[in-house]
Amino acid sequence: MIAMTTVAEFEKIIIRVGTVIEALPFPEGRHSTHILKIDFGPELGPKKSLAKLAPNYTENELIGRQVLCVVNFPPRQIGKHLSEVLTLGVPDEQGNVVLLHPDRNVPLGGRLF
Repeated sequence: MIAMTTVAEFEKIIIRVGTVIEALPFPEGRHSTHILKIDFGPELGPKKSLAKLAPNYTENELIGRQVLCVVNFPPRQIGKHLSEVLTLGVPDEQGNVVLLHPDRNVPLGGRLF
């Protein structure tokens, strides 16, 4: 059964678009495979996100890609790294992450509504 929520509760979650400006492998990660640096524009600037993106993405494929992220969750310590935003994705047929992104380039920092 799916728990119901309200529009007011949903509106508390701030989801913004950013562009991946750096992607590094994170082989020592148990649940994360990449360390991303994502630029959200002048208001928020660059933020770090750790994400489980293998085998669907290589570091080179991630650079320049726009992604959607939750930007108002508390930072989360993952190993020796601090993940500042939650990069959003959905599972493919094998359970691997497929990133959520706008279907065309949009201004950095734009809020999902």
